[in-house]
Amino acid sequence: MPSPSPSAHVRLALHPGHGTAVTATITGSPLYLARAALAIHGFRSTSDTTMVLARIDHEAPHYAGKAAQALREDGTTVDIDPALQEEIDTEWTYGNYPMTWLDREEIREVSAEAQRIHDDIAAGRLVIHMHAHDGWTTVAVGTYQDGRSIHLHGEDYLRQETWFFDSEAEAVARFLSSHPVAARPGPAPPTDIERAAAEALASFPVGVPAPAAPLVQAGAPAEPVSQSVPAYAADPGDHEALLRDFFTKHQEWEKWRPHDETTIASHESLTLRVEFLHEALRGDDAWTIAAYESPVGERLWHATATPTTPVEIMRTLLDSLNTDNAWSPSTNSPVTEEHLAQASRPLEDVGWPLKVGSRLIDWTAPTPGHGAGLRFDTSVKQASVLPAWTVWGGNTADSPHWAIHLSTHAPTALIQDVAFELAHGQGLRQPQLRAATTASHLATKAAVARPPASAPRPAPRR
Repeated sequence: MPSPSPSAHVRLALHPGHGTAVTATITGSPLYLARAALAIHGFRSTSDTTMVLARIDHEAPHYAGKAAQALREDGTTVDIDPALQEEIDTEWTYGNYPMTWLDREEIREVSAEAQRIHDDIAAGRLVIHMHAHDGWTTVAVGTYQDGRSIHLHGEDYLRQETWFFDSEAEAVARFLSSHPVAARPGPAPPTDIERAAAEALASFPVGVPAPAAPLVQAGAPAEPVSQSVPAYAADPGDHEALLRDFFTKHQEWEKWRPHDETTIASHESLTLRVEFLHEALRGDDAWTIAAYESPVGERLWHATATPTTPVEIMRTLLDSLNTDNAWSPSTNSPVTEEHLAQASRPLEDVGWPLKVGSRLIDWTAPTPGHGAGLRFDTSVKQASVLPAWTVWGGNTADSPHWAIHLSTHAPTALIQDVAFELAHGQGLRQPQLRAATTASHLATKAAVARPPASAPRPAPRR
């Protein structure tokens, strides 16, 4: 490894807006030796003096610690921000990790291999011809620059090579025979984790071109990094950073981490509790909120939010907990027409259409192409633990891209705060990245290829 000059100085810190991503700020001279050493550990340049380590396996703090150790051994001065040092020292595990037989180091090996595949795709070293959903996860077929063709199984930090082939035509034909209906040309759309990593790499002023965004094929047209959209149509953003910011802004909340996959925030009154699941999957609840009459009293109301909820809307909800809204009088009284009118007033004021059915009351966004709304279910009994209120965005209210569910007695003023963010808030969204224009040609070529007579070879265990 190149030896950085002792006059170089590197400061490592958590990325200010992207969870476990790590930034490196380099001062002194010469800079190029320190930059080269950081690049070996996965950092990518975003300007002449800044580099970012953004990984899809959320292991950036671990590898940043390794980079700091190597730099110090070669005489470079390295400062590590305390928040990053805490993440480096925390030995967490994935929640609901499917390969239960692996220990922590073996899990890290699997994740590192998935990261390597991700980087090869991003850099154009691995071209994805087709993808499909096999009923459980995403599968794909691709070819490396050296001519090797492979099948892939899984997403993000679980993606693995499953089969090797002698030729591209053989690999694509076998893929089509296994997924004749579900196969689609080109790579799958980026996952939320891949989007977050791409945004982290593009979030600083660019002095040196950053790596291509995930799943973009070589030669694909340039795309804008992000665009301003209504808050309800924004990308999920960084919930990890939101949680850290929450503790920084609100000192009256105590942080408790009973195990690696969960962080709990407890209000000093002991009547409010927020639970955050760090590795929540798309179908899980990332946030769970509950309010109680007293430290030993009955629960007044509760709420949940999916990990795909835009961070701007989730921030509004959390901030509203730190006002009198969390204990408003409506938490002990039946929901009336007055409560409904108060909760929905921000939406009514900007002209969101109201639809009243026999059971459901809906306010929906009038913006074409961006579904969102507020729903109240009149059939849910006042004392029920089932969600009566739903704040949602994307697709439809019954199958949304993201959702916040609140029980019957959720404070009207708190719901109004969230509704105001729905009506007036703005966020960022990165356009879906297009596949290479050659995808359709590859699909046609594969469709006429004859299936091989012999079975493909399984990939060796790594």
